[in-house]
This record gives sequence, C-alpha cells and structure tokens, in this order.
Amino acid sequence: MKELIRTNDPTLIAYVSALLQGEEIDCFHMDVHMSVLEGSIGVLPRRIMVADRDLFLARAVLRDNGIEVSEGD
Repeated sequence: MKELIRTNDPTLIAYVSALLQGEEIDCFHMDVHMSVLEGSIGVLPRRIMVADRDLFLARAVLRDNGIEVSEGD
C-alpha cells in the first residue's frame, strides 16, 4: 500500500474517500484512532492509503478535482 494523502482536515478525508469510491478505487484510512492518544485536538494527521496498482489513477483523480498530491514514492 502507498500513501496517497496526509491531512488533519476531516472534510478532505471524506471528500477524497468519496472521489475514490466513485472511481471504484479501494482505500484504507490510517491513524483514524490516534485522536485517543492525542486528546482529540487534531494535531496528528490521518492518511489515506491505496494499493500500489491504484496509486497512479488515484493521484490523477485527486489532481483532476483540484487536490494537491505529493509525487514522492
């Protein structure tokens, strides 16, 4: 799995997830429950991961919808 996006913005997480679902790209949310450790203040970013084979298409979907993605890895 590869990291597609890392953010503290819960609305961006939901939007990205919906875009990926619309393109039938499976994604996995990581660090969702870290708020328990941090005290729910939102300082630890959450990540959306996709399968290696879906990374190129997932990045293209996000770019097409105005979401910046890193090209690393």
